[in-house]
Amino acid sequence: MSAETKLTARSALGVLRNAPYRRYIIGSAISDTGTWMQVMAQGYVMSTLTTKAVWLGMAQFAAGLPMLLLTMVGGSAADRYDKRAILLITQFVQIGLALAIGWLVWTEQIAIWHILVFAAILGVSNSFEMPALSALVPELVKREQIQSGIAIDRSVFHGSRVFGPTIGGILISAWGAASAFFANAVSFVALIVALLSLPPRQKGSAEEEEKRGTGIKDGFRFVAKDKPSLAMVCLIATQSVCIFPIITVMMPLYVRMVLGLGPNRLGFLMGASAVGSLVGSIFLIGLAREKRVPLMIMCTLGVTGAILGLSLGPSFNVATALLVVNSLGLATNFGLASTIVQERAPDFLRGRVSAVFMLSFVGLMPIAGLGVTSLSDFIGMRMALAIAAILYGAVTVFVLLRVRKQCSVVGVCQAELTTPTSSAVATVSVRP
Repeated sequence: MSAETKLTARSALGVLRNAPYRRYIIGSAISDTGTWMQVMAQGYVMSTLTTKAVWLGMAQFAAGLPMLLLTMVGGSAADRYDKRAILLITQFVQIGLALAIGWLVWTEQIAIWHILVFAAILGVSNSFEMPALSALVPELVKREQIQSGIAIDRSVFHGSRVFGPTIGGILISAWGAASAFFANAVSFVALIVALLSLPPRQKGSAEEEEKRGTGIKDGFRFVAKDKPSLAMVCLIATQSVCIFPIITVMMPLYVRMVLGLGPNRLGFLMGASAVGSLVGSIFLIGLAREKRVPLMIMCTLGVTGAILGLSLGPSFNVATALLVVNSLGLATNFGLASTIVQERAPDFLRGRVSAVFMLSFVGLMPIAGLGVTSLSDFIGMRMALAIAAILYGAVTVFVLLRVRKQCSVVGVCQAELTTPTSSAVATVSVRP
């Protein structure tokens, strides 16, 4: 895309005229809705098996540890092999998991250890699925449409996060918890059909294909040498350490201990967060390149203010509004950070670069969940929230200000070989 090309919402939505991308989005919307149905159902089932919060943390850890260990392997596989084949395998694995756990729930044989084992297997599957999915979207669209493609993809994800748990709750009320797992298994068929309809990746030159087979370290090497990509990875890592544990781990305790409310209010607050994330993703469609970093700084300040507001123990209505602001800011920054990284990554290295980016998010989650929570036990929840908010705001604004100019122009990234047999060494050039 030339520097003079202006991105508008109308032109951005034109990406949906791309038939393969449109089929992928429809399949993804159905599959993601089923996934959120199962997430809701699994939480419900866990609550019937134990009253100890530590087991909820163990389930998250069981899923997160394989991702920490294998995400880079999954990214390397996404560069080397057909992404469609990788994704098809992971979909069939997840169908099997959904059917197995649904059958155990239906026959009333389900136990906590089953859920932990299934979570670990799902973590292995996600280690290969997530880098492949992240790298697939840019292959389905033109390079100048990457921002639009990612924005719509994220909007679909967060939209399913709004509707999936609601549909899951209806199914559980009508036919029991097992029905949500069986429905999720069926929902994968839509994405499988879409993946089968996608064209295979076109073969590149002999040199490019050789680069696709180089090591995992090249993904780290490229991110380390490309300043904007490194900044985006740092931004997401800061979110993972400072903010996401508050939302994903501490919120039930916050609602009970700080707001003094029950589980029904917790569900409403989490729904408000999903709506904020959806709006934040839609926000990115048609956003001009030069407005990216200013908007990210604004969102960072919004997230900082929202968490600081929560640390004051506000009323339920104010807490709801603050969570909407928080999730809107987080979703916007995540989407833009992903866009910048994907735009700058060379095609042959995109899977490994995507893996580095995802590692800064999902890879840190099992460890990050111990940081703010431990601080909360030591100095109190409200003070811990305030410290986390200030640290997040300071680090993120500092990082964004250092790459403001680079992120406002078109980055043309190339990776060259130092010798015909050496691994790829990234050299970045930026041309307006």
